[in-house]
Amino acid sequence: MKVGIIQRACGESTQQNKTGLCEAIRKAAQQGAELVVLQELHNSLYFCQTEDTTLFDLAEPIPGPSTELYGQLAKELGVVIVTSLFERRAPGLYHNTAVVLEKDGSIAGRYRKMHIPDDPAYYEKFYFTPGDLGFHPIQTSVGRLGVQVCWDQWYPEGARLMALQGAELLIYPTAIGYESSDTPEEQQRQREAWMTVQRGHAVANGIPVIAVNRTGHEPDPSGQTNGIQFWGSSFVAGPQGEILYQAPEHEDIVQVIDIDMKRSENVRRWWPFLRDRRIEEFGPLQQRFIDS
Repeated sequence: MKVGIIQRACGESTQQNKTGLCEAIRKAAQQGAELVVLQELHNSLYFCQTEDTTLFDLAEPIPGPSTELYGQLAKELGVVIVTSLFERRAPGLYHNTAVVLEKDGSIAGRYRKMHIPDDPAYYEKFYFTPGDLGFHPIQTSVGRLGVQVCWDQWYPEGARLMALQGAELLIYPTAIGYESSDTPEEQQRQREAWMTVQRGHAVANGIPVIAVNRTGHEPDPSGQTNGIQFWGSSFVAGPQGEILYQAPEHEDIVQVIDIDMKRSENVRRWWPFLRDRRIEEFGPLQQRFIDS
């Protein structure tokens, strides 16, 4: 399968962001992409650096304007598109939601972000209600997609549940970057840990992983921090964790990667982790912590 990934710096104008994304999607399709994956909350700046009720105005219903825009493009180009939207489900009820658009422009499915961070400059709990759709892959014409969002990528349980339901790819739209007060060494440790844990999901489940991150610097509107330098580094890993492509940290990119979808079957024959799981002993995983 030819997969297009789009890593971009976002600006203040949502209209310009959308226009740029549509141009990038067209470019990926021209290069043969069958599936195009966008970064987290790609229509706007990463607004979660502050807590501001007026920013809920960025949210939209699903179906809504963005699913209409990207759905029409998916139909025109004959590609499947993975988007990441700020969903207005009801007054006072909002989600961070990935929507997969089929080649005919219809909504193939959606995933609401399950793990919601609350850290300096990442005040997502103020904006997003945790997802209630569970960890279920989305069936499309190009395969069964295990879509999750950003902070979900650190949790092996979600990846495993997707794989156990037949996901052929794990996909993570992402917005993650450097804290300016950290040393360069600490910043690189964090970025490498981010890649390592997701490559581990690929290995443990025997399927490829696609992670698409933002790039560029976005200032903190409150001035309390120096903003976020998103670290880019979007990548595709194969079912043994091998890096098939890695983007630079500080550049906008449109890249199409050819993934051998048949390789996963062979890798799972060599490394039959699903066969050897001791599922009868995993009940305690449902506890928050196992106290002695």
